[in-house]
Amino acid sequence: MRNVSTKWVAVGIAVVALLLAGVVSFYASGDPDGLTKVSEDQGFAATEKQHGAADGPLAGYAADDVEDERLSGGIAGVIGVVVVLALGTGVVYAVRRREREPVS
Repeated sequence: MRNVSTKWVAVGIAVVALLLAGVVSFYASGDPDGLTKVSEDQGFAATEKQHGAADGPLAGYAADDVEDERLSGGIAGVIGVVVVLALGTGVVYAVRRREREPVS
């Protein structure tokens, strides 16, 4: 069996995540999620309030100023994946670079 380097596994995961976010996400269900559905069924959905990021550039899983719904959702998904992967990579490198305490 051939060994695969960690770098290629990470690249593969990133490519799959970008494809899922950019292409496959358009085909996800448009039905409300569980919490929204319960709030509608129980009659308290009308008490919902907007959060602080409701007018943000990626609010509602769509990119601002992009008319095409499919492209807008894909761009928002790709940006989200890139941000999460960048933050995760930064955390991994920060933890790995810390000086290790000598073990007594």
